Amino acid sequence: MNYQWYPGHMTKAKRMMQEDIKLIDLVIELVDARIPLSSRNPDIDELGKNKARLILLNKSDLADSKYNKLWAEYFKKKGFHVLEINSKSGAGIKAIHGVVQEACKEKIERDRKRGIINRPVRAMVVGIPNVGKSTFINTFAGKACTKTGNKPGVTKGKQWIRLNKGIELLDTPGILWPKFEDQSVGMKLAFIGSINDEILHIDELVFDLMRFLQDNYENVLEKRYEVEADEDVVRMLEKICVSRHCYLKGEELDLQRAAAIVVDDFRSGRLGKITLEFPE
Repeated sequence: MNYQWYPGHMTKAKRMMQEDIKLIDLVIELVDARIPLSSRNPDIDELGKNKARLILLNKSDLADSKYNKLWAEYFKKKGFHVLEINSKSGAGIKAIHGVVQEACKEKIERDRKRGIINRPVRAMVVGIPNVGKSTFINTFAGKACTKTGNKPGVTKGKQWIRLNKGIELLDTPGILWPKFEDQSVGMKLAFIGSINDEILHIDELVFDLMRFLQDNYENVLEKRYEVEADEDVVRMLEKICVSRHCYLKGEELDLQRAAAIVVDDFRSGRLGKITLEFPE
């Protein structure tokens, strides 16, 4: 399956971000902790060069904790400030204010020498679709100030949010990049829901996911669906059909429905804490 999704509004959003970056002190980039590299838009590094940078490993509760630590070290070695967070529960959110001050200490010191005191840090919040930016901002601000949704592309315009005297956030739409040179990146983005499901073949997607799980997280499918192991992913999905009573008329197996169950169980964490890519 060829993975690609770049709706027209993303081009406009990228132009808008390029115009706004001159107003910004700090770029806060949310990535999905399950795919920290694949969920980074490569355009962001160019956009945010010469700006302070903070990477938030969001949805860290859904990822394998040992790899969260390794990924945090990986990005720190690249010169980023890094935190593990869970926007839904609020885990890690309180630590952000301190890290923002640390990341922007040179800017704050320059302001102080010019006699400018308590000017808020202006931060642009960026990330790909469905990585949790709106939920993060609402949790960070302590109130519902942006639209949230569990589908990519809910945020389409820009909006400033004043959190307190110390920080202002500029929310931006989630943007991908025009072409995935590596189709495995597109595949992993499809796994986590950052590509519109309506353009995907969910049955093909689930076979790729199941192969990865069989290779890296032994017995996770067998335990969840109470089925015997089978190296053939098609036969394995058929067993899951039977276990979950997924039938069409008569006794015909509904593979599409079973595929949707497996993908949804992965995305929601019901298969366990799973990381899909590992640091070098």
